[in-house]
Amino acid sequence: MVPSFSSFRLLLILLGLATHDAVAAYPGFAGLKTLFTFGDSYTRTGFCVTRDQPSIVNPLGNPTYPGPTSANGENWIQYLTTKHNASLLLTYNFAQSGATVDTTLVTSIIDAVSQVENGFIPNYTGTNQTWDAESFLFGFFIGINDIGKSYSNGNSTDLHPLIFDKYAKLVEEVYEAGARNFLFLNVPPLERMPRTTQSNAAQERIPLEKSAVEDWNERLNVFVNELREAHGDATMFQYDTYGLFGRVINTPGRYKETAVYKNTTTYCSAYF
Repeated sequence: MVPSFSSFRLLLILLGLATHDAVAAYPGFAGLKTLFTFGDSYTRTGFCVTRDQPSIVNPLGNPTYPGPTSANGENWIQYLTTKHNASLLLTYNFAQSGATVDTTLVTSIIDAVSQVENGFIPNYTGTNQTWDAESFLFGFFIGINDIGKSYSNGNSTDLHPLIFDKYAKLVEEVYEAGARNFLFLNVPPLERMPRTTQSNAAQERIPLEKSAVEDWNERLNVFVNELREAHGDATMFQYDTYGLFGRVINTPGRYKETAVYKNTTTYCSAYF
C-alpha cells in the first residue's frame, strides 16, 4: 500500500473545481443526495454492505465514525460527506485498502472488480435499487496501488492498457445499472512520496514511478473524454489530485488547510 502525506483535506473543494460537461442529468452540487465511491486506502472508511446503511445519524452508514482510515482521522470523502457539502449527502463507500483495479492484472487482496461486481451490483441495483440517476454521484479514485505494485518492472506502457480496458468495463457496468454522474480522480505524484524518495534505490525508482504516474494520468484523461463522447446523457467530472498534491508539497502554506504542515517531503511521526 502506498502511504499518503496528508488526510486529503484539500479535496474538500472537489466538485467546485472539477471540470465537466454539464447535461440534464446533473442537478448541481446542491442537488446531490448520495455518493457511491470505489477505491483504495486513500478513500476507505471501512463500510460493510451487510451492516447499518447510510442515514442522517451516520451519513456513511458504518462503522462508527470516522472508522479505520489511512489518514489516522477523517479523510477526503468524510469531509465531503459530513462537513463541506451543499446538502445532506449519504455515502456508500466501497473503497478498501490495497485495492487495485483487477487482481488478475496487478496482484492484491482486493480490487475494484469486487467492489463493483460483488458489492455495488448485487446489493444496490435491480430489485435492490432505491436511488435515482440525477441525485447520485459515482466516484472512482483508483490506480495508486496498481502503480505502486508494478512500476518497478518498467512495463507500464504495456500493463496500463490492459488495466484501463478492465476499468472501462467496470464503469460501463455501473453506467448500465443507471449511473449518470461520475467523478474520476487521477493519481497523485507517488514519485515524491517518502516510500520512494527515501528508499535505497531512489535514484532508479523516482524516474520509473514518475513515468508510470504520468502514463496513468494521461490515459485517464483520454478515458474520461472517450466516456463523454460515448455517453452524451452522462456527466463526467475529473479532479487533478496530482496537481493538488504537487502544490501542497511545494508550498503547504498556500492553503489554510495545509498551512500547519512543516514537513511535506519526508516521514514525519508528528502527523500520526
